[in-house]
Amino acid sequence: MKMAHDANLDLVEVSPNANPPVCRVMDFGKFLYERMKKEKEARKSQTKIEVKEIRLRPKTGDHHRSFKTRDARRWLMSGMKVRVTIRFRGREITYPEIALEDLREIAEDLNDIATIEQAPGMEGRTMGMLLAPNMKKIAKLKEERANSADEPSEIEEPFEDEIDDDEEEDED
Repeated sequence: MKMAHDANLDLVEVSPNANPPVCRVMDFGKFLYERMKKEKEARKSQTKIEVKEIRLRPKTGDHHRSFKTRDARRWLMSGMKVRVTIRFRGREITYPEIALEDLREIAEDLNDIATIEQAPGMEGRTMGMLLAPNMKKIAKLKEERANSADEPSEIEEPFEDEIDDDEEEDED
């Protein structure tokens, strides 16, 4: 205690459960500040995965479902999770197999970039499924797209003498 008082510092019990208890002489305010700073930095470096949602109904048409699936594909490619929910109204709930089939079709459409994290299941009047991006498949798909974009297109450009002939004809 006297050493801490002489140095104008605090005596801090670091490990009270140890035998004997461990204490350190330090500036407690500075210690708290540095610990808070480390925790803040750790929170900042964490990745927060956003969950997007697609809401459908059992009677949703193919066109509407296809552009919702396109949105889901875009979200999955950017690393977000996608929850697909089908809400039942009235007597529609007596035919859950229709919704189950819709969810299976959506999962099949997105199976090249996503995995089913939560299988289709009923939650009250809604049936839902959670899709997570499969980063390995997405990376491979992006690589393939980049390689196909690098290859020259097969459009033939006219020879220079053909261009000159066309210009001469225009002058006549």
